[in-house]
Amino acid sequence: MRILLIEDEKRLSHYIKKGLTEQGFAVDQAYDGQEGLYLAKEETYDVIILDVMLPKLSGIEVCKKLRVSKKDTPVIMLTARSETEDKILGLDSGADDYLTKPFVFAELKARINALLRRSYHQVTNNLIIANLEVDPLKHTVKRKGKMIKLTPKEFAILELLLRRKNEVVTRTQVIEHVWDYNFDSLSNVVDVFMGTLRKKIDRGHKAKLIHTLHGVGYMISDKPPKV
Repeated sequence: MRILLIEDEKRLSHYIKKGLTEQGFAVDQAYDGQEGLYLAKEETYDVIILDVMLPKLSGIEVCKKLRVSKKDTPVIMLTARSETEDKILGLDSGADDYLTKPFVFAELKARINALLRRSYHQVTNNLIIANLEVDPLKHTVKRKGKMIKLTPKEFAILELLLRRKNEVVTRTQVIEHVWDYNFDSLSNVVDVFMGTLRKKIDRGHKAKLIHTLHGVGYMISDKPPKV
């Protein structure tokens, strides 16, 4: 999953990015409202974390402009002010959630997962297909009850596929959601990761879940895709 973090306090921004990256998220950073608005409009993100007090353009203005431009990416607003009026202002500008500084990182992660569930119309935390079960909160993967150890990037790819199960996910979509904008799209890293992920998930199982549609993309499904 790919996140845009718009926060001008660089120490806090780096702290949040480090924590999210360790959880398998790809994180792009912006340090002022103008840069953040540009990235939010031009790139594809699953969630935007947006500070209210920003140079050049406030978080409130950024959020309003995003909604006017029909960008419906979920937004979590960060602020040092806890007054009810400020929260209402943020939510009225189009934000989906509101978090007051200082906050515990675990709460931010939980709120991100809640927004992702809402975006992908999930009822529960766990992502399940056939006998494969993934818990995005605990970062655990089980197939037929047996634990499977994945790297953060492998986990991020699997989570993306599961949130779009039975749908084709293109190579470009994998790059956009799992790597940041500094990634070299001409490399074969995606193919390498898909190969190792497939081995870990499908090895030893008669029913194969991860499928490659050559020239099209990838799919996770308990039924062989129609070519």
